[in-house]
Amino acid sequence: MSLAVRAPAATRRPPARLPSAPVRSLVRALVIIAPASLTAALGLWGIRRQNTMWGDEAVTYQLAQREPSQIWDTVQQVDLVHALYYAVMHVIFELFGPGLLSLRLPSVLAMSAAAGGVGLLGLRLAGPRAGMLAGLVFALLPQVQKYSQEGRSYAMVCALIAWATYTLVANVARRGRWRWTVYGLTMLLACLLHEFAVLALAAHGVTLIVSRTPKELLRAWSVAAAGVVTGLLPLVVVSAGQSEQVSWIGGPVRPYYLLVAVIVGVACARAPLRSDGPVRLAALAVPILVLPGALLLTASLVKPLFVDRYLLFSNIGVALLVGAWLEYVHRLPRYSRTAHIAAAAALVALVPPSLSLRTPQSRSNDVTAIGAAVREAARPGDGLVHLAGRHRVLAATYPGDSRQLTDLALTQGPVESNTLAGIELPARDIAARMMRFHRIITVRVAREDSLSDPQEKAKTDTLERHFREYATTRVNGARITVYVRDDGTSAKAGPPAQRP
Repeated sequence: MSLAVRAPAATRRPPARLPSAPVRSLVRALVIIAPASLTAALGLWGIRRQNTMWGDEAVTYQLAQREPSQIWDTVQQVDLVHALYYAVMHVIFELFGPGLLSLRLPSVLAMSAAAGGVGLLGLRLAGPRAGMLAGLVFALLPQVQKYSQEGRSYAMVCALIAWATYTLVANVARRGRWRWTVYGLTMLLACLLHEFAVLALAAHGVTLIVSRTPKELLRAWSVAAAGVVTGLLPLVVVSAGQSEQVSWIGGPVRPYYLLVAVIVGVACARAPLRSDGPVRLAALAVPILVLPGALLLTASLVKPLFVDRYLLFSNIGVALLVGAWLEYVHRLPRYSRTAHIAAAAALVALVPPSLSLRTPQSRSNDVTAIGAAVREAARPGDGLVHLAGRHRVLAATYPGDSRQLTDLALTQGPVESNTLAGIELPARDIAARMMRFHRIITVRVAREDSLSDPQEKAKTDTLERHFREYATTRVNGARITVYVRDDGTSAKAGPPAQRP
């Protein structure tokens, strides 16, 4: 005889009813659309940045306008890691024409897709409210706002990693060979856009191990990961010969944002966050937030490589953790009001940096201002010298700015030579050519360059010995100086072209 006591029918709880399929589909759509829409709105807000462009964007702008064969010949010498991105932007420029909107809109759309992916991840791992909050938090993060308006590959990489991560979680719940193929191809595409996306692959492996995933799933992931690494290996081997292009990294560049995000994320992970399914939210979010940065900082002890934008995808982790934490606090009545006040204060605190990100000063240089300063200082027949020559790209974005000037060091232009900055004359020829001019305009970047290069030393020595500084204009990221010959010909210089 059974000893189980059945509750009276009147007091027995009815089983919880799951939402109908149309309702689930609607919720799913909202969790994707709302964060994506907010991200798009923030990306379009001030997207022109007062019609200015900075150096890395200028490289994209110039290379994407070259023919595919020229792009390929150029990346054999420099910037191979961005070859796929330049090819994509070339197609976009062909369809819509070159311009600031064509340059930056792909990043806006990519970051919107990333926000939708984060929202969907949160929904799958912790429910619809956590997913919605995670997606909205992601859209509001300052670094996300910054690089959604950047004519570089980082937003595209972030979007691909967000959706690859969602595919990974779906693969654990529903097994299928084709899903692992989708995951592998998505991760490979992200890595081909930027090599350091492979760090997210390592984070995914840690997630599966921490989640105690069955061996057959670990084997499936290992096969997919091996395919990604194999596909990426040729790019890594060839681009290793172009390591000089990251020689400017003297130490970790802006690591503080990541450190703050890690502290906030780990603090949120300490709460008993809700998590549904075989993969727990913290087990996914913490590795993708912490591990890539830790690996890159460790590698920087040997060779400096850490730059904050290389790890833009780490924001996926902090957004998931903060979104789940907000959902957890919301379920605690005694903390609900405090949480709302804290959220409102955080939104208010985001206003100043959000406004600042949409100004020219938010970037390390301003090629538009540099070109305008050169144009205003120029007179027909003046000479032009870039200090150093590799920064010629900063003043070459708009050729009309220096059309009436003679580039004294240049023997072959960037397009003709399939390079970023062109090919310069030997040091002796540069000095001799400079001596034939009475007025020379120099463009010197704010970051001082070593004089070990004989061509740069020839430029500097000639200016110091035979010219005097006549007028200088400082703009964001560069100094434009007018020099006149110090041999009695200075009267020909006329009044200052710029205020000292």
